[in-house]
Amino acid sequence: MRTHQHRSMGLAVVVLSVAALGLTGTPAAAKAQATTVRINEVESNGGSPGDWVELVNTGGTAVDVSGWVLRDNDNSHTLTIPTGTTIAAGGFRVVDVEAVFGLGSADSARLYQPGGSTLVDTHTWTAHATTTYGRCADGSGAFTTTTASTRGAANACPGGTAVVRINEVESNGGSPGDWVELVNTGTAAANLAGWVIKDNDNSHSFTIPTGTTLPVGGFLALDVEASFGLGSADSARLYKPGGSTLVDTYTWTAHAAATYGRCVDGTGAFTSTSPATKGAANSCGGGNPGTTWPGDAAVTVADGSNVFGTNLSGLSFQDAGVLWAVKNGPGTIYRLVPDGANWRPDPAGGWASGKSLRYANGGGDPDAEGVAVTPDGTFVVTERDNANSDVSLVKVLRYDTASGAGTLNAAAEWNLTADLPSMAPNSGPEGIAFVPDTYLTANGFLDERTGAAYQPGSYPGHGTGLFLVGAEANGTVYAYALQAGGTYVRVATITSGFPAVMELEFEPGTGRLWASCDDTCQGRSATLAVNAQGRFAVTATYDRPTGLPDYNNEGFAISPAACVNGRRPVLWADDSNDGGHALRAGTLTCS
Repeated sequence: MRTHQHRSMGLAVVVLSVAALGLTGTPAAAKAQATTVRINEVESNGGSPGDWVELVNTGGTAVDVSGWVLRDNDNSHTLTIPTGTTIAAGGFRVVDVEAVFGLGSADSARLYQPGGSTLVDTHTWTAHATTTYGRCADGSGAFTTTTASTRGAANACPGGTAVVRINEVESNGGSPGDWVELVNTGTAAANLAGWVIKDNDNSHSFTIPTGTTLPVGGFLALDVEASFGLGSADSARLYKPGGSTLVDTYTWTAHAAATYGRCVDGTGAFTSTSPATKGAANSCGGGNPGTTWPGDAAVTVADGSNVFGTNLSGLSFQDAGVLWAVKNGPGTIYRLVPDGANWRPDPAGGWASGKSLRYANGGGDPDAEGVAVTPDGTFVVTERDNANSDVSLVKVLRYDTASGAGTLNAAAEWNLTADLPSMAPNSGPEGIAFVPDTYLTANGFLDERTGAAYQPGSYPGHGTGLFLVGAEANGTVYAYALQAGGTYVRVATITSGFPAVMELEFEPGTGRLWASCDDTCQGRSATLAVNAQGRFAVTATYDRPTGLPDYNNEGFAISPAACVNGRRPVLWADDSNDGGHALRAGTLTCS
C-alpha cells in the first residue's frame, strides 16, 4: 500500500478512448447536458499504467468534455482534459492522472466543468480499495468496492457471477502464434489475474498477468506461444490461480483447418470454426450444420421476372396483406401487395415503382439495408450515403409512409456512427428489428448500461420498444433506445453467433429474434431469446431450406397470417436478383 504522493505538474495526460465497442469523434451535437457525465470508477493504488479516473456519459447524446478539470483533494493538483475529448452516449472514458498527481489512500476525485470552478461530481474515500471504487449501477448508483477493475467498461458490481470458459483455440501457427481465447458468459466481470493455462503437459504453464479482467460478454485471446506450443494432438486447460482448480478444458486429436471454437460462444460444443476470430465471436458458419429448417423444404419464386432488379434488401410485414421492402441502391422503399401467389409493388397511391428515400434535409441517397414496420412508425437502417459511398454513415431513419409524396424525406434520424466500432462503408448494419418493451420487461431483459433490469421509463420519448441493428462487419447486434431529437442510448450488445448479420426479425408470437446470414454462412439463420441472465442468447441455428439455393439473401420476414396446417408463410429477399427474381417464399412451423 503506498502513501499519497503529490507530483509536479506536467504535460496533459493521454486520455484513452474506451467506450463499449469504440468511441470516435463526435458531431456538433456533442455539446450536451453536463449533468449526464459522472465519475464512474476510480483506481487509486497502482493501476495500469497508474492511477486513473473513469467517466461515464449517462445521457442519450455524446458530450464534449474538452477543458473539463479533474482534481484530487488538493486544489493545486489539476489535470485539464485535452481538446477533442468526447464521451459517446452511454460510453466510458478513462483519464490517466498518474503523470500529474497520484491518488492516495485517503483522497478524492473531483470533476469540474471548464475553468475548474463548477463542480460536476466527486467521490471521497478513506482507504485504498482492494480493487477499485465504482458506481453500482454505472453512472447512477452509490460507490462501492468492485469485484474487479473494469477500466473503460461496465463496473463489476458485487452480487454478479463471472462464468469463464475456453471459447476458441489456435494450435497451428496463428498470429503471432498459438493462442487460447476465453469468454465470460456470466453476469459480472472476471478478475483473471493469476489464472493459469496449460496444455496436456503439467510442466507447460502460462500465468495470466496481474490487472487482466474480462467484462461480461467479453472475449480475451491469450498468446501462449512464448510459454509452450499447442500440438496436433493436445489440450487447452484453464485453472484458477495456483493451477490446481480446473475450470474448463478442451482436447483435440488433430490440428483444425483454422481453429476449434464453441458454437454457440461460451456454451456450445467445440467444432471446427473458420476463419479464426481471435478476440471476437466465433465464426460458426451459421451455427451447427445439419439443423434442419423448421418448415417445409420447398421454396418458390414470389415475384415477377426482373421486377426489382438487384439490391433488394430488407423486408417487413405490416400485416398479412402488406409487405414493405427496401432497396439499397438507389435508396427505395416499396409497398408490396399480393398478386396471386406472388408479391408486387402496390399499383395504387403512387407506389407502383416504389418511392425514393432521402435524408431529413431532402438530400443524399440513403443506402437502405433494412426496414422495420412498428407501432412507432416505419424505420430504415442505412450504412452509408450512396452519394458519398466511400464514407461510413450509419443512420436509422423514420419515414412517413402515409405521405402522398413521390419522394420521402426522413421525418427523424439517428446517427449511430460514432457509437459503433469502425466499419467499412459497405459492411455496416444490414438488418433492423423492433422488440416491444412489453416483451423485454416481462422476460427480465438486462440493461447493460445500468447493470439492472431494463426500465422503459429510464428512456423518455423512446417509443414503445427498442431497436436492434445487426452488422455485416462483425455479426454483432446492437440494441438502442431511440429518443426524441436524434438522441439515443445503447442498451445492450448481443452476439449472434455469425460472422455477419444481414437481417433481423422479431417474432412476437414466440418471442424469438431471428438473425439471418447470407451466402457468407450458407444461408443459415439463428434464433435468440432472453435467457436467465437477461441477455439475448442463441437458442438454435438452422440450415436454409433444401429448396432454397445458396443465394445472397439479405432480407427475411415472417408473415403474421394465420397458420394453415401448422405453417405460416416466410419470404426471403435476394440482393443479387438471381435468375431474374428477388423474392422467394417458404414456410415456417407455427410452434
